[in-house]
Amino acid sequence: MNLADMLTFADIGQLNRIADYYQCECKPNSKHELIQSILTTLGSRSFFEQQVHELNPVQLRFLNNLLFDSRQYLGIEELVAIARQSMDKKENETGASPRDLITRFHKSGWLFNGTTQHTKYLYQVPLDLKLRFRDVLSNHLRAGIANTSEPTMYRDEYHLLVDDLRLFLQYVQEHEIALNAEGMMYRRSQQQVMEHLHVSEELVGKAGWRFGYGRSFKDYPDRFAFMYDYAFHYRLIREEQGILQLTSAGEEKRAAENSTEKTSEMIQLFRFWLRLYKGAIPNLSSIVYWTGECADEWSSTESLFRQIGPFIQPFYYDTPETIYDNRIIKMMLHLGMLRMGEVANGRTVQMTAWGSRLAASCRSLSGDISPVLFDK
Repeated sequence: MNLADMLTFADIGQLNRIADYYQCECKPNSKHELIQSILTTLGSRSFFEQQVHELNPVQLRFLNNLLFDSRQYLGIEELVAIARQSMDKKENETGASPRDLITRFHKSGWLFNGTTQHTKYLYQVPLDLKLRFRDVLSNHLRAGIANTSEPTMYRDEYHLLVDDLRLFLQYVQEHEIALNAEGMMYRRSQQQVMEHLHVSEELVGKAGWRFGYGRSFKDYPDRFAFMYDYAFHYRLIREEQGILQLTSAGEEKRAAENSTEKTSEMIQLFRFWLRLYKGAIPNLSSIVYWTGECADEWSSTESLFRQIGPFIQPFYYDTPETIYDNRIIKMMLHLGMLRMGEVANGRTVQMTAWGSRLAASCRSLSGDISPVLFDK
């Protein structure tokens, strides 16, 4: 439902609270006049933009999280969880309340209760407001992006992740790979696999912490850990009696070589990445979407983080900057979503046509990314 519809269903008490919030001049006992006054006030683009730009970082994160939540209705406890997720540790220590955040959005007419007996204790954001919020946020974020010249050389991994997945499966089929007591490949085997792939990585050292980004993240380099977890999740490989083996599904996957299969696999890898990293980065889909919006031309990673970074919360020892650089930008490169190069001012990236379509698919967060969309 759109804002006008929700205002029609709202009781006169809520309409007065919204009108008071925006200081609308109208008769408090006329529902029609209240609705018209609120719609006129929020219909002003400059006024609407001002309201969004005056949000503090916590309110902005809460708004962003609501915009990209795929659920049509949210219960109060679900809203509280989203609000709490929008506040970092320092903000929680100041005594700021998630319920105060919800109340503020309710008073401003950005959150409404449902209109039926079954939904009256649930909440939703008006559909047309969601679209306007996205439009305003997009313009605001894009305005602060520093575009760069095209680098003389750049890295574009395109479909190499699918190619390397098949090379990994081939290596597993052709070699007996022993696993240690923790179920990890020995370093010698890891190094041999790396030499077999198009994109090689340094092996993980003993120092430091590694958790939160998948089952194998603690043992293997980022890209390979993601690829290994994908193969294990879809039962392309199995760990049995201390040996890593290829399954019958893995053998079939190895044999699939046509471009349609590759495209479908890349979409599946993208969706798996969103699910795998969501525990550490709950609003990952929105970060990918905004990166797609802001990096359609060659753009400095410094300016991208400056604009999009406030949406990112730290994860244990991972700072927002580390998360954006290593867990998001680097993985988008591996997924063929962007190309990366160096210019005089530092690092620069640009979305690929393929990456822009994938990022745009995060708008709905339905999870239904049709392979047909990407075959053209």
